[in-house]
Amino acid sequence: MLGRRTSSMHEQTLDSTENDLLDPDELGGQDDALPQAETRAWQVDEQDHGARLDKALVRQAPEFSRSHLQSLISRECVTVDGAVASAASRKLRLGQRVAVQLLPTAQAQAFRAEPMSLVVLFEDEHLLIVDKPAGLVVHPAPGHWSGTLLNGLLAHHSGAAALPRAGIVHRLDMDTSGVMVVAKTLPTMQSLVRAIAAREVQRVYRAIAQRHLRLDEQDVQAPLGRDPRSRIRMGVLASGKPSRTTVRVLARSPSGHTAVECHLHTGRTHQIRVHMAHLGHPLVADVLYGGVPALGMTRQALHAWRLALVHPATGQELFVEAGLPPDLQAAWSQVAPVG
Repeated sequence: MLGRRTSSMHEQTLDSTENDLLDPDELGGQDDALPQAETRAWQVDEQDHGARLDKALVRQAPEFSRSHLQSLISRECVTVDGAVASAASRKLRLGQRVAVQLLPTAQAQAFRAEPMSLVVLFEDEHLLIVDKPAGLVVHPAPGHWSGTLLNGLLAHHSGAAALPRAGIVHRLDMDTSGVMVVAKTLPTMQSLVRAIAAREVQRVYRAIAQRHLRLDEQDVQAPLGRDPRSRIRMGVLASGKPSRTTVRVLARSPSGHTAVECHLHTGRTHQIRVHMAHLGHPLVADVLYGGVPALGMTRQALHAWRLALVHPATGQELFVEAGLPPDLQAAWSQVAPVG
């Protein structure tokens, strides 16, 4: 749903998604050229005599990490005197000839176009607003070097290749669905990043929480930081960054679940998920934060439902909603049959 609003956009202010956003300092451009595989060869000198093969490779190809060079050894990309070398710990001898095929890293290969079906809610020459499905990773990362939204954006329009992160200015977790705004030009990207930092971009989420919330509306202000016991979790920590979420109850079900609307005032990683767990009401099926699968949900019951912003180029007030996807809609109808 797309519309224009004449009322003030500052009734509520939200500053990003429940995940991290692009740092303004990263807007220096993006080299999208993929490095070509090259073969680098040399003769072992006195410095490398007696050295481990992987350590010698680091000296000869310092632009690559040792772990990547070790992977090239295991992939049979390294030869010593013409024979494939399979052990990174092999000791070299003076006069031997070493050759390595320097294949690009997974990270370098990640920035490539991959056609995919995007649900476009709004698009012009400046920006793109999409409805991201659950299960789609936004940006390449370990374990997900392809098939991401970034790859799809590179295929969607040619200008994405010239932009940092293909124009992505904020993210959603892989299993969180909903509306995202993406820049198509560098000036628009710079403007969106500044607007997000200034809390001029409004984001509203819909979610289903376990158990009945006692208050119809509450303001959660709890600092968030990396959980010291788990690198994949965030937590409420005294040393964390200030974080604020307004939670409003929409419906309570006899089954003991609550449909809520969450307004973000800050955009920390996993903010809504952690704040709801902190209240004692983790999201349905959010197993990372204590949620239990229910109502047919097998992923966290969280959806970026509404986006409002001033168009950076035209000044038009954009108001966009992304309907609930089928799995969450089916669960939602069991908690809030109307609305």
